Amino acid sequence: MRARFFQHHNMSDTEILSSLPPGKNPALRVVPMPADANVHGDVFGGWIMAQVDIAGSIPAVERAQGRVATVAVNSFLFRHPVFVGDLVSVYADIVKTGRTSITVSVEVYAQRMRHSNEIVKVTEATLTYVATDDNRQPRVLPKV
Repeated sequence: MRARFFQHHNMSDTEILSSLPPGKNPALRVVPMPADANVHGDVFGGWIMAQVDIAGSIPAVERAQGRVATVAVNSFLFRHPVFVGDLVSVYADIVKTGRTSITVSVEVYAQRMRHSNEIVKVTEATLTYVATDDNRQPRVLPKV
């Protein structure tokens, strides 16, 4: 069933990459465990979404120089499944800032540790965070 879903959405053409994005450091790297997956070893989409939100918040917190809150998931695309035991690398880059908001582009790659370390881009997303004060109210971003 999974293969048909990805084929139906034109995602069956898995592009095997030779390396992770050059010149970039991942915001987060993690290996999903059996508790993060269904009985077939497919990692839950919600688990991936949580990792994306955590990784996306890292550059947002750095830019805001403090607390941020996720206010929007602008886009989220699951391109390929993630499996228990994959080494998941999550990259996050700020693509836009507003007066109080920070929009972050996030890309997720899975290194298939069981299959000669092949690397596949599995997810891409865009999220918006808002800088908040101690009362959790929006605050203006500091100047850079």
